[in-house]
Amino acid sequence: MNFRKPFSTPPSSEITPESVYVKRRQIMQASAAVAAGLALPVGTSFAQKSTSTASGALATLPATLNKSYAITDAVTPEKDATTYNNFYEFGFEKNEPAQNSKNMKTRPWTVIVEGEVAKPQQFDIDTLLKLSPMQERIYRLRCVEGWSMVIPWVGYSLSDLLKQVEPTSKAKYVEFITDMQPDVMRGLRSHVLDWPYREGLRIDEAMNPLTLLTFGMYGKVLPNQNGAPVRVIVPWKYGFKSGKSIVKIRLTEKEPITSWMASAPFEYGFYANVNPNVSHPRWSQATERRIGEDGFFARKRETLLFNGYENEVANLYAGMDLKKNF
Repeated sequence: MNFRKPFSTPPSSEITPESVYVKRRQIMQASAAVAAGLALPVGTSFAQKSTSTASGALATLPATLNKSYAITDAVTPEKDATTYNNFYEFGFEKNEPAQNSKNMKTRPWTVIVEGEVAKPQQFDIDTLLKLSPMQERIYRLRCVEGWSMVIPWVGYSLSDLLKQVEPTSKAKYVEFITDMQPDVMRGLRSHVLDWPYREGLRIDEAMNPLTLLTFGMYGKVLPNQNGAPVRVIVPWKYGFKSGKSIVKIRLTEKEPITSWMASAPFEYGFYANVNPNVSHPRWSQATERRIGEDGFFARKRETLLFNGYENEVANLYAGMDLKKNF
C-alpha cells in the first residue's frame, strides 16, 4: 500500500449550542431500573428486524446501565451527537453524514471474523445482538480535531465476541474493516483514503473490557450516521480509531496498516491514544471543546490523559514511549 502525502483535514463545521440543555444524567438514573428489567439475556430472541419502526423512528435497544462505566459528566444532547459527525464515506462536513446516510442498507448485515482464530465465523446482526447481555455505558468520545462528547452507548465488550472465535497464539492485532456502499457513500469517490476504511488495535487493547462492540446509543439502535448497525468504541483513543459499520474483523500476527496511517503517516499513528502532551502536527491536543456544552468563545476544557481512563488502560503501555508511539 502506498503512503499518501499528509492530507489537510477539512475544517470542522461549527455548531451553535442550544440555549437550554436537558439534564440527561438525572433522567437516565431514574430510568435505569426500568431498563434493567428489559435487558436482553443471552439467548433472548431479538424481534426487531429493522433499525427503524414503521413510523421511521429508530427502534429501542433495551440495556442495563453499567454503573462501573457511568461517568458523572453531563451527557451530550442526542440531537448534537447525531448531527455533528465524522463519517467521511458520507461527506467531510459535520452535518453531511446525517443528511447523506439515510439510504444506507443495514439489513441484511453480516460480520466476518477471520484470520488467526481457531473458529472463523460469519455472524449475522441478529446473532450478534443476542451474543451477550446489552449494557449501557456512558463514555467520553474525544476527536483528534479538538472536540469531545459524552454519549450513552449500548453494547457489550468486544472480548465477548472474540472469545467465540478463539484467537490463536499468533493473534497479536485486530483489524476492523468498514462496509462500502458506493451508491449511497458518496465519499468513496474521493481520494482522501484508500477505501474501505480500516482500523486496528493490539489484541490486549481489543480484549480490554472498556472496548465496546456497539449497537446503539441513547437507548436506541445506532443511527446510520453514527455507524449502524455495529461499530466499536475505544474510549481512551481518538474517535477515528472506533471503526463504524463493520463488516469484517481480522485477527493478524502483524500490525495492520490503518487508513489514516496510510494517508498521513506523519500525522496519525497506530496507537492514537488521547494524550494532551503529544500535539498533532497542525494543532495542540492540550484542550478540547465539549459539543453541546461550551459556547464557541467559552473557555475550553483541559484534555485528560487517555481521555480520563488512565486507571483502566495505562498498564497496557507500561515502558512505551507515548510520544514515539503516538
